[in-house]
Amino acid sequence: MDINQLIEIVKKKIYEKLKCEEIIIEDKTFLHKSHAQFDKNKFHIKLILRSEKLKELNKIQSTKLIYKILDVELKKYIHSIQISII
Repeated sequence: MDINQLIEIVKKKIYEKLKCEEIIIEDKTFLHKSHAQFDKNKFHIKLILRSEKLKELNKIQSTKLIYKILDVELKKYIHSIQISII
């Protein structure tokens, strides 16, 4: 899987499960290239979600919801994820 495929899958899953006005995904993989545990097949992504629904939840609730939606991707393809809800 490459980063573009991952971005499309993540967007699709989130749009299907959550009410989001906008989803921006940034590839931040370069931040981990010097780490000892770096795996070229896993990515670091930053999610920026514009969602009134998620803003109604506290940070822990919204994070758990996103992790549940992206369970498979987090296990197989995502090394690190940053989540920003605006």
